[in-house]
Amino acid sequence: MNNRILVVDDDPMAREELKTVLEGESCYLDLASSGPAALEKALSIPPDLILLDVMMPGMSGFEVCRQIRANPIIEEVPIVILTSLNDKESYLRGFEAGADDFLTKPFNHHELHARVRSILRLNRYRRLLEGRALIRELTNKVITAHEEERRHIAQEIHDELGQSLTMIGIGLNLLTDDLVETQESARTRIADMQSILQKTISRMRLLGQDLRPPALDMVGLAPALEGHCREFSQRTGLPVLFRASPEIPSLSEACNIALYRFLQETLTNAVRYSGASQVWVKLSADKDSCVLSVRDDGKGFPQPVHGELTDPIKRQDGSSALGLWGLQERLETFFGRLEINSKPGEGAVVTAWLPFRT
Repeated sequence: MNNRILVVDDDPMAREELKTVLEGESCYLDLASSGPAALEKALSIPPDLILLDVMMPGMSGFEVCRQIRANPIIEEVPIVILTSLNDKESYLRGFEAGADDFLTKPFNHHELHARVRSILRLNRYRRLLEGRALIRELTNKVITAHEEERRHIAQEIHDELGQSLTMIGIGLNLLTDDLVETQESARTRIADMQSILQKTISRMRLLGQDLRPPALDMVGLAPALEGHCREFSQRTGLPVLFRASPEIPSLSEACNIALYRFLQETLTNAVRYSGASQVWVKLSADKDSCVLSVRDDGKGFPQPVHGELTDPIKRQDGSSALGLWGLQERLETFFGRLEINSKPGEGAVVTAWLPFRT
């Protein structure tokens, strides 16, 4: 998409000269002969750059510049002032009005090209950063809404479904007490139902914990991670050794959840894909970040992997590790990062960094 440049000058010959000079810049030129006309055009379709003459009747370039900077719709548009004034006072007035750069008339055509290209390039970079910041903000809102929904569902499971199943269990116990000794077959069927019920309650509790671990809110990050490692080891039979450094600075709730999800994903990957016999989990801190690493002694990835992911990587079975790719994007939302170090047959180390202040 071509850049749009607004040229503002009351002199028709000056406008035509700028039009001729800039024809090779692959940009769309919009021309205005006065300050009010420039403001109208800029508000109608905000340009990527404004080349603004100072000495114009009615509204000077300085005043146009001030009004542009005062309008939130166009306040970020770069402005280069073109002027025959070359005294220090005029330069100061221009910068105070909000100008980004100056070119003194008569200007050198090569210098004009260089200034225009440089400012347009910087403006594209600024908009790219703003776009990334907006994406990060929207992603954060989506993650927050998603976690709130998980919290709500987990609470409903605990409060409503959990209580209902508990009452069913109590009812079955009372029913068993009411049976006479000759009704042994009924007792057996009720016992089977109670066994199924207890398994359902246990599974329901695990599901609620996966949706929203209450330990994060009750005891904090390190104990919650340790508890998950212990429960995961008991459930899968894969030994998981957890170690945490003392006095790790606190993180935001969203960052705590991100690290908990990171641990869930990496442990699940270890038991599903790595063939590991042991996993080591370490929570520590460096100068400005919280660091969580998960190491296993499994078969590793089919190709050596070192550092941050640039593309989804392949596992030994040929599938793509999209979960790790998603984890990296989630960490980047909080200005964090993910690194993987792995060699075939030598296991893998997956590490997450999250800054203490985001």
